[in-house]
Amino acid sequence: MSAQTDAFPQSHPAPLSKDGGASQDAERLRIVPVRRTGQWAAAVAVLLLLALALDSVIRNDAFQWDVVGDYFTTASVLRGLGLTLWLTALVMTLGFALGTLLAVLRLSGNRVLQSVSWAYIWLFRSTPILVQLLFWFNIGALYPEILGVRTVNLLGPVTVAVVGLTLHEAAYAAEVVRGGILSVERGQFEAAQSLGLGPWRRLRRIVLPQAMRSIVPPAGNMLIGTLKGTSIVSIIAVQDLLYSVQLVYHRTYQVIPLLLVATLWYVAVTSLLGIGQHYVERHYARGTAGAR
Repeated sequence: MSAQTDAFPQSHPAPLSKDGGASQDAERLRIVPVRRTGQWAAAVAVLLLLALALDSVIRNDAFQWDVVGDYFTTASVLRGLGLTLWLTALVMTLGFALGTLLAVLRLSGNRVLQSVSWAYIWLFRSTPILVQLLFWFNIGALYPEILGVRTVNLLGPVTVAVVGLTLHEAAYAAEVVRGGILSVERGQFEAAQSLGLGPWRRLRRIVLPQAMRSIVPPAGNMLIGTLKGTSIVSIIAVQDLLYSVQLVYHRTYQVIPLLLVATLWYVAVTSLLGIGQHYVERHYARGTAGAR
């Protein structure tokens, strides 16, 4: 028995010291953070380059910042900015209204309605917005009169801009809404149907509120894109923000500072829209992992 005990000695835990052996082990096993020297060097280099670029922009007399300050809040620029904001809001409202209808038709069980919706989305997504605007601007060559009214009197530059941008945005809005509806679980449709709700009430009361969580992010991007995209209407002489500054620099030949005026206004408005988008997304993400 004693031989067996000697052959296989039992291990006993080492006695702890008064200050605690566990603390000594923890000290020996202390985790040392990884030194990210390369990352810090890259960050310093990037900050240095940004500082040099900012300094060159501020101190370069060719930017003519005094001229930018003089024209930034002039009446003509503010009128152009107001028209840009109005056009953006109207186009997004009408575009999403038409886009929602197209999305519902695309998801319906009727083959004809599905085909018409698909063909509309395919056509307007396949042609550049500039081509569409020029086509609507010259629609009088095809239809000189509509319902007894001369087309030239019916479709002015602003109306052409609204019609062209709305039809274009509706095609993209339809896909955004369709994707949001498809993100809702099938059980929600079945539960709404079991309650006896009609198709439109199911869509308005059950489906769309849940689909908004998936619709809002791309819709916010579309809103910002539409705001910047309205600058293309200057090609048909609509006096938006860009066209307003163009009128000024065609007269004064101060191209760079006037373009900076338009740029700063676009940056300011898109930044505000981005902040608003953040809070709208947080509202519809309540109760989910995306809420923050």
